[in-house]
Amino acid sequence: MPKSKNVTFNLPPELIEKFKMYVKEKYIPSVNAAVKEALEEYSKRIEKEMLRNQMLKASKDTIFLKDLNESMKVFEAIDNETAKDNSEW
Repeated sequence: MPKSKNVTFNLPPELIEKFKMYVKEKYIPSVNAAVKEALEEYSKRIEKEMLRNQMLKASKDTIFLKDLNESMKVFEAIDNETAKDNSEW
C-alpha cells in the first residue's frame, strides 16, 4: 500500500497563494505538508466530537452505567494499592 495518494481539491486561489508565500518565507515546508497537517488536525477534531457523542450516549445508558460501577468496585482495592505505590513519584 502506498504511503500517500494523489488527490485533487478545489481551493480558492488566494488561499493557495497565501500558502505558497508561507513556503517561500519558510513558515511551512510545502503546501502539501500544510494541507496534510490541516486535514490531520481536522480529523482529530471530528474524532473528539465522535467520542464526546459516544460518551454522552453511554452516560444515558443505564446498563452501561451499572456495568461501569460494578467494574469500578471490583478494581477499587487494586487502584488504591497502585495509588500508594506511585505516591513517591
